[in-house]
Amino acid sequence: MAGRSGRVTEGIGSGHLEDNDAPGPPAQQQRPARARPPGIMGALILALAFASFVPLLIATYALCFSARPPGGGDPSRDLSLLAIAAVSALAGVAMLWRLVRSAARRAESPASQALRPPGRDAAAAAPARTASPAGGSREDVDVLMDTFSRALGSIEQQAAEIDQFTARLDSAYKEIESSSARLKEFSFKDEVTGLYNRRFFSIRLEEEVSRYRRFNHPVSVVLLDLDAFKAINDGLGHAAGDETLRGMAEILLKHSRGINVICRYGGDEFAVLLVETSKAGARLYADRIRDIVPTHRFSHGRRITASFGIASLPEDVAPAPDEIIRAADEALYAAKRAGKNRVSLHGDSTPPRPSDEPPEARNRE
Repeated sequence: MAGRSGRVTEGIGSGHLEDNDAPGPPAQQQRPARARPPGIMGALILALAFASFVPLLIATYALCFSARPPGGGDPSRDLSLLAIAAVSALAGVAMLWRLVRSAARRAESPASQALRPPGRDAAAAAPARTASPAGGSREDVDVLMDTFSRALGSIEQQAAEIDQFTARLDSAYKEIESSSARLKEFSFKDEVTGLYNRRFFSIRLEEEVSRYRRFNHPVSVVLLDLDAFKAINDGLGHAAGDETLRGMAEILLKHSRGINVICRYGGDEFAVLLVETSKAGARLYADRIRDIVPTHRFSHGRRITASFGIASLPEDVAPAPDEIIRAADEALYAAKRAGKNRVSLHGDSTPPRPSDEPPEARNRE
């Protein structure tokens, strides 16, 4: 037993091994699988979202809400949204640029190692070649560049669509503004004479009375009525009456200041709002118009005269639109009763008017 153990020990010591213990050929070392950089797809998606989707969404929202009628929008909010969209686009482009540069650096490292001499620093070059093959890195760069090119193409297409959409919105907004201005003008204009109507006159009179309350600036109202206008309508027809009204409108526009408000108040009655004009100035204006009317050549050839009533702030009434209109109407009624073709100021002695007859219903011939 001891001799057998000695032979076994001697065999082991001499290096003789059994056939099944003999070492085989060295196993080929397998390459580790090339792993993609963690999070590259997530970063790419996030960069594309910042560069294209988010700016498009914000810009569309801002443009939709900016195409509203005047006064309905908030320019500061729209500018803020567009600024956020621009910042988001810049951030997305910066992220894409960083991804491309990172991929390019990874591709340059194995390429430079491949250019080294075979015998130099082989021990240090082997792990690098094993971990990151040059072919795989070049493939990643190609894929990333292709994705980046498609993203840029998509951004350019979306920018062109936004430009077209903006142009359409701008055109629609201008059409809405133009239509609104025309409708507003039509609602404030008299169809026969082209002057402002009574509605617009009432609005402007309220504004001027408010200015008088704040700044104590004078304001006067002149009401004038054509004498014997009913005879022209009855004898020559309504077409001749309309021509007479248009001729009177031309006289008032030609001999009035641009800041004065001239309107057809109703029928053959006109109203003139004299801004920044005292009672004395209103009297001079009315006398000048009264002298011009009889000398004007109307199409029907008849001589026309007019009667005038004047009321002013602060001389005549309390600062209220209804009060100053009532005072001017009383003065006009006094001019009619006194013989027509004359100017009457509020405060002149006038015969009482019947209380059951409103000013608009009186027939001033």
